[in-house]
Amino acid sequence: MYFFLGCLSLVEICYSSTVVPKFITDLLAKVKTISLKGCLAQIFFFHFFAVTEIILLVVMAYDRYVAICKPLHYMNIMSCQLCHMLVAGSWLGGFIHSIIQVLITIPLPFCGPKVIDHYFCDLHPLFKLACKDTFVEGGIVLVNSGLISLFSLTILVSSYTIILFSLRNRSAEGRRKALSTCASHITVVILFFGPAIFIYMRPSSTFTGDKLVAVFYTVITPMLNPIIYTLRNAEVKVAMRKLWGKKENSGMGQ
Repeated sequence: MYFFLGCLSLVEICYSSTVVPKFITDLLAKVKTISLKGCLAQIFFFHFFAVTEIILLVVMAYDRYVAICKPLHYMNIMSCQLCHMLVAGSWLGGFIHSIIQVLITIPLPFCGPKVIDHYFCDLHPLFKLACKDTFVEGGIVLVNSGLISLFSLTILVSSYTIILFSLRNRSAEGRRKALSTCASHITVVILFFGPAIFIYMRPSSTFTGDKLVAVFYTVITPMLNPIIYTLRNAEVKVAMRKLWGKKENSGMGQ
């Protein structure tokens, strides 16, 4: 679990860094500009890390399923080699997805207005600047981004449904521990997938709430995830108390 949490933290640091620094800079600047190459780079890395995180959340759900439903076989099933392969597969899946997104964007001709109606470069706002009908490209984005999110969410919901059914015959203490372990993961999944599905599971169009919804999965969710996992994890809270106690004792000694 901690191995996957460490990988998730790394992905979220990279994911936030594709949007937040530029977003803060633009808040302080009078003229907000970005080059076409910079825009394409932001699209690539944003989707790369976003889909890597989506697949990693699915992997973490499988890890929780094995830990709760097959505890005696956990060490044999979730071997070190398999864990590394699953993480590598998450990164590979994110890379393939983002390459497709960029490849359908590069050939588009841009000859009209050059103002993106968004606070970062994404496919739907960029399509509106193209001098051609982008219905086909929008359909590819719907399949490539929207269906990935929906399919992953379906797997996650199925996984946790099986876990909940398996807890019926457990003791109250066993159910409490299992639910405490899964609660933080479920919270993160809802915060991340809800806005993402709203944005990408529809044709390219403009809604006034798009930017506000995008703030949730680009800024707020990555910011809240460390807090959610810390507050819901007993081992992390105990480790923090011990660390805080050592600092206090060290200060008293000085």
